[in-house]
Amino acid sequence: MENMGDRATLLETGRFVRRHDESADSAAGTVGTEDTADAEARHRRAADAGDTASMSVLGALLLRRGDLDAAEPYLRAATAEGERAAANNLGVLLYQRGYVDEASGWWRIAAVAGSAPAAHALGRHYRELGDEPAAEYWLRQSAEQGHALGAYALADLLEHRSDVGAERWLRAAAEQGHREAAYRLARALERRAREAARSGADVVYNSGTGPLASGRIRRGALAERPMDTGTGFSTGTGIGFGTGTGFRAHTDTGTGFRTGPDTGTGFRTGPDTGTGFRTGTGGAAGAGGAPAGGAATGPTLIAEAAQWYRQAAARGHRRAALYLGAILEKRGELKEAGRWYLSSARDGESRAACALGFLLRDAGDEESAAVWWLRAAQEGDGNAANALGALHAARGEQQTAERWYRAAMDAGDVNGAYNLGLLCAAQDRTAQAEQWYRRAAYAGHREAANALAVLLLQADDPTGAEPWFSKAAEAGSVDAAFNLGILYAGRDDDATALVWYERAAAAGHTEAALQVGIACLRDGDDRSAERYLRCAAGGGSAEAAFRLATVLDSRQPPPGPPALGEPHTAKSECEQWYERAAQQGHRRAQVRVGMLAAARGDNGDAARWYREAAEAGSRNGAFNLGLLLAREGGEREAALWWTRAAQAGHGRAALRLALLAARRGELTEGQRWCARAVELGPAEVAERAARLREALHQELTA
Repeated sequence: MENMGDRATLLETGRFVRRHDESADSAAGTVGTEDTADAEARHRRAADAGDTASMSVLGALLLRRGDLDAAEPYLRAATAEGERAAANNLGVLLYQRGYVDEASGWWRIAAVAGSAPAAHALGRHYRELGDEPAAEYWLRQSAEQGHALGAYALADLLEHRSDVGAERWLRAAAEQGHREAAYRLARALERRAREAARSGADVVYNSGTGPLASGRIRRGALAERPMDTGTGFSTGTGIGFGTGTGFRAHTDTGTGFRTGPDTGTGFRTGPDTGTGFRTGTGGAAGAGGAPAGGAATGPTLIAEAAQWYRQAAARGHRRAALYLGAILEKRGELKEAGRWYLSSARDGESRAACALGFLLRDAGDEESAAVWWLRAAQEGDGNAANALGALHAARGEQQTAERWYRAAMDAGDVNGAYNLGLLCAAQDRTAQAEQWYRRAAYAGHREAANALAVLLLQADDPTGAEPWFSKAAEAGSVDAAFNLGILYAGRDDDATALVWYERAAAAGHTEAALQVGIACLRDGDDRSAERYLRCAAGGGSAEAAFRLATVLDSRQPPPGPPALGEPHTAKSECEQWYERAAQQGHRRAQVRVGMLAAARGDNGDAARWYREAAEAGSRNGAFNLGLLLAREGGEREAALWWTRAAQAGHGRAALRLALLAARRGELTEGQRWCARAVELGPAEVAERAARLREALHQELTA
């Protein structure tokens, strides 16, 4: 509807022209501040007395109120007297009555006379007719006069054509307070930030497949590893409340099939490509969206987007409040993020209710989180339904969890089917698990395809599994790429296995980086091996930390004899990596740390590490602990540890036991341990044990 303060009047010539008119401004200001009833009465008296401006204002008041019959005569009378605002409003009235052609005629008259609202209305009319050139002409006329609605409508038209000029007019409308323009401008800025991330110019933002809810859902319980280097086939990057670990059948390469990611499996509550909002980093907002001297960077774009989201959200735009909350959450401003999520959720935005639930859950208020998830799920939010399913699954309420996963699936969230597969797999309902995995996989869920492949392998169907692994890997599943590496390694196709391991390692897969590092060591490429082992060790792999330490250790010069009064030196980097691996329970690293401690003269620390390794089953740890105890006079306990080591296949421990028995005069026992040492070796030990056995035999037969 035309603003009642449109500054136009009729000259004696009868032509509409643009001219400032103080009386029109005064009338508009009066209408905006006076009581409506009093204003209407005053303008009615003036209009009945023949005042043209009052006819226009009164007609606009009646039109706004919906009294078309009463408004029309006043608007026609004012239009006949040349009131531009009345011509525009008469067009609005006729349009509402269905007289579109007559309405467009009056809009054209007003627009030619300079009415920006009329130009906007005429442009919208032509767009409805499909005449985009005419629509653009009139909308541009309106926008260039500073009309917010015209600028927004022009931006919408240009954006429909993918015209880069759309953002300029969105900004113009937003700067005048247009709520939807501010929201769409913020969305456009975020798209530019994503493009910057994809180009590698400034990787700061990745929104996944769309705004669902907070993606910070905890991963599940750790799966037990079969060996120090053991990896396994993974059924997905499950993020949520994990309940299952899954199948691990390690191969000759020391790897094995996993049913979970590096930290275990879990139920998904977000899209397959990553749950919820992933916004960019914070930073000072640029006033113009681009820093001086170049294109806007990702952080600048995100910061400016946050400003426009805030403007739109403050005016009641619920989706803007949702996205603003997501950006604030990414920045760590959780309290303010929660306020905007709450505002959006109260306005009926189910995604905000879901995101608010995650914030509350992360803050430890699981009951309040469940309330908001329930509200969102009942409004059809599949993400929230998945979250409720995961919550009930973690409590052991399997039937309720299944019901919510089915609700998520019914809401169109493919994660519902995937989570049902995980739930069935955790209950050993393999047939049902395969059914749900297959359903999700056919819908394009990459981790479900990976999980389905693992189930097929468990059923001894590698031919059926491989295509699903490939489909998941090509869709971006890091676990599937790693699993393909294991599959090819099991077929002795090390070259192809290495290709898939490298692909998974490049995406940050810890155990894949370990396997590539091992391959580089095998090929003698220590520098490349170090790079991959550092990645894997930094990701928490104890085996990688140990192997990295050995690489660094091999480069160190042999230590010379300590000088008198030489100060204690700091631990080397390789020793730090040995200790990290040892603290994670790596037995060989524990033995090595014990040896380094013994070399420093710290027998207490050495004994502690040897004992940890020995109790975990390390025969070297048991042997070294025995040596340490024997030097300190604990020969009886030393014999116990040597016995454990010898029974585990340690030849030197068997020789020590033989010598100990010989000193005690237990010649038959000594012969028995000598025979064991000869059997176990190595060659030097076997040779010494054979001589000792011969000596003991001569003693017995003397």
